[in-house]
Amino acid sequence: MNDCVFCKIVAGQIPSAKVHEDELTLAFMDIGAVNPGHVLVAVKPHVENIFGLDDKLAAAAFQTAARVARAVQKAYSPEGVTLYQANGAAAGQTVYHFHLHLVPRYEKDGMDLAWPVKNPPREQLQANAAKLRAALE
Repeated sequence: MNDCVFCKIVAGQIPSAKVHEDELTLAFMDIGAVNPGHVLVAVKPHVENIFGLDDKLAAAAFQTAARVARAVQKAYSPEGVTLYQANGAAAGQTVYHFHLHLVPRYEKDGMDLAWPVKNPPREQLQANAAKLRAALE
């Protein structure tokens, strides 16, 4: 994609502070970091979102995320780490190239992830699970 900022970073057309690179992924520092050690893990091929990942690319992205998360833990000793990944505008996706945020977290760091808990009844959960099982076939 000619206009994709992450494709340009992967190609070396835009500089980045690389943390890790392998055949399928690139991990680099987020210029909009919440806390020191905030890293983005992107897949190298242009894939818009999670729906376009094949199993090999999905595995590579999460393998890199786990490896880099361990490095973040070792280097920064955060109280926690949030992995954030959005797909589509309604979910908050702003860069349409699959990537994960690894955000070191500390009490009162100002980052808030919250959603309205709806607690559906068990029957609804069972119906939802059945619908998804059918979609997996």
